Amino acid sequence: MKSVAIPQLPWHQVRPAPIVLVSGTEVFLAERAVRQLRDFLKLEDPSLEISDIQADSYAPGELLTMASPSLFGEPRLIRVSSVEKCSDTFLTEALAYLENPAEDTYVVLRHGGGVRGKKLLDTIRSGAGGAVEVVCAELKKDSDRHDFASAEFKAAGKRVTPSALRSLVAAFSGDLAELSAACQQLIADSASEVTETTVDRYYGGRVEANAFKVADSAIAGRHGEALVILRHALSSGADPVPVVAAFAMKIRTMAKLYGVRGGSGQLASQFGLAPWQVERAQRDLSGWSDEGLARCMVMLAETDAAVKGAGRDPVFALERLVGVIARRGEG
Repeated sequence: MKSVAIPQLPWHQVRPAPIVLVSGTEVFLAERAVRQLRDFLKLEDPSLEISDIQADSYAPGELLTMASPSLFGEPRLIRVSSVEKCSDTFLTEALAYLENPAEDTYVVLRHGGGVRGKKLLDTIRSGAGGAVEVVCAELKKDSDRHDFASAEFKAAGKRVTPSALRSLVAAFSGDLAELSAACQQLIADSASEVTETTVDRYYGGRVEANAFKVADSAIAGRHGEALVILRHALSSGADPVPVVAAFAMKIRTMAKLYGVRGGSGQLASQFGLAPWQVERAQRDLSGWSDEGLARCMVMLAETDAAVKGAGRDPVFALERLVGVIARRGEG
């Protein structure tokens, strides 16, 4: 891999440069970074002229035409999308543009991943054109999504409890845009601190949130309560698969941390978790044995197979799993 000679910034640190390469597969973060740059430039000079180019349907000379100085000399922002599918003509002209970027012009190149346009990316990363790169990688870990949600509240100056953040991330684990929208709604609607009760009032019907409630009750040993929540979730349309996934996530975290000593910050770094996940797992482990955890891991695998078609009665398999976990794998 070639060395990178330009600044590589996270999405929230985007800043103006003659060339701004916005790379990575996380569409939501990329769009927000471009929007944030646009708003900054517009604030600097309201006369900013904004143009858009589709790199996959590029017309010859389009980039140079849009970058040419206007009669009144307004600064220009040129947003180029679909660079990962760019035409040969665009690739040739973009490489030529890097040799002599126009003054007072900011060209944003959005590349969503893949090998197409690699020569252009390598040239930019070598330092040509005075570029910066804004890296928008997919947030795959719960700890990354937790940090993202926490930053949303922090930026708005709104207090939020750790349990509220956890519930929110669990409810919107599959869609960063939805998670952000939920954060913004809670920020706008809540007069004081956002708590787990607040999140539950707004988003308690989400399948994932119900799944984690079942898991929390069962792991705490509240068998009857867990069954009631499970049956309510299933009757409300919840699918058994994400319920098992919620159990698996929590039990595996507990298994990782069983018998391990250290502070939450240290262990979070060691195991790729958020500090709150470590603290929660440490509390959940009270009363558990390694044999009990091992039995639950086996039962999880059997239940996962059952709810995905290997068993005749996925609901019975789930209820049996709840019972085993509520007894901490004993009996």
